[in-house]
Amino acid sequence: MDGLIRNSETINKLLSRYGVKFGIYKNGVFKEQLFPFDPVPRIIKYDEFLYLEKGLTQRVNALNMFLSDVYGSKQIIKDGVIPEEFVYSASGFLPPCDGVMPSKNIYSHISGIDLVQSKDDNWYILEDNLRVPSGASYSMIARELQRRSTPETFRQNSVIDNRNYADLLKEVMDNVNTGGINVILSPGRYNAAYFEHSYLAEKTGAVLTTGNDIVCENDNLYYIDYNGKKQRIGAVYRRISDEYLDPMTFNEESVIGIPHIFEAYKKGNVALINAPGNGVADDKGIYYFVPKMIKYYLGEDSILKNAPTYLPYYEDDMKYVLDKFDSLVIKDVAEAGGYGVVFGSSLTKEKKADFIELLKKEPRRFIAQEVIDFYDLDILGDDGSLVPRKAGLRAFVLTGRSTKVWPSGLTRFSRNPDSFIVNSSQGGGFKDIWVLSR
Repeated sequence: MDGLIRNSETINKLLSRYGVKFGIYKNGVFKEQLFPFDPVPRIIKYDEFLYLEKGLTQRVNALNMFLSDVYGSKQIIKDGVIPEEFVYSASGFLPPCDGVMPSKNIYSHISGIDLVQSKDDNWYILEDNLRVPSGASYSMIARELQRRSTPETFRQNSVIDNRNYADLLKEVMDNVNTGGINVILSPGRYNAAYFEHSYLAEKTGAVLTTGNDIVCENDNLYYIDYNGKKQRIGAVYRRISDEYLDPMTFNEESVIGIPHIFEAYKKGNVALINAPGNGVADDKGIYYFVPKMIKYYLGEDSILKNAPTYLPYYEDDMKYVLDKFDSLVIKDVAEAGGYGVVFGSSLTKEKKADFIELLKKEPRRFIAQEVIDFYDLDILGDDGSLVPRKAGLRAFVLTGRSTKVWPSGLTRFSRNPDSFIVNSSQGGGFKDIWVLSR
């Protein structure tokens, strides 16, 4: 590990040289910034990984069953497990997807599940990301560069090789492919995760495309190469949000989507990875019901716990939230990337009064959670010493012929010693994860 620390600056320079950056729009301006890499790995023992693997597999399987149900027979609503209005008011519920079954009936092919480990050693799920979760490529290339710089480190330690992510992803695409080539559909160069789009295309052998390269004819999708040759597309790993995917079905002002792609998808002529409409399952309000989903669909108790969560939508929960407001974190269910998160203790008396008024007016818009005192992990400080910072884990769960958990993931940490928010869009960094083989 000493070798990794010594080579930290070199690895970050290489990451910058290879374009491993994170882009964000702020105040209408696109800005790219280095996603800082920390050389001190997060270590997960093998038995602990097996526990996480079992819990994550259970959760993602239940979420896929929920999506199939809620866009199909809606039995979970009919049985009163989840309130009808709660599902249909979710911003991620897309009426055009109602009754549409994706290839192999898989909705979330790539799930990014965000967890933290509390100081009592329990793991808690904070969020389910089932639309276009990103981040796997950062861990992949960081490990690749570390292996180059200090190969002896990995020969001397029992670390599971994480270089199989591209193989797992290709298996997922091939499994649902309806006949044709695999493509990765990117919004283009100015997307925050464009590096990842290009990197995964290279590693999986898929074609990196934008909407300008694809046409839909007779309800089939075709890629047009630089020679004008058309090739049928069987699977699209799309990195475009639902609302911009097809201007004929969703946002008519979209200039990055593909007209009529949804019609080709509806007729079973192309697979979309992940399926449109998944946002209903990763709505922060629906998150509250995931343990009930697991019991309902699988007949099992949840292996991994939700953070203790309250819905102001319910009268008793609203009363609790108002009583304990200063000790809770309040989240806007439609926000992501660390935005829309408010710690009750951080508000002035005036802002607290304004926020509570908004909460009472729009209770469906928010959830409240107990603040989990999660682990600090050591990172390398500017002076070369080790300093503690809050860190979370994004696990990647891939569903093809079966559901598999990648023995790696993305650990993001806050560079602010006083912050619990670890998102890259909020200035955080990342580190490698060592899952030990014994």
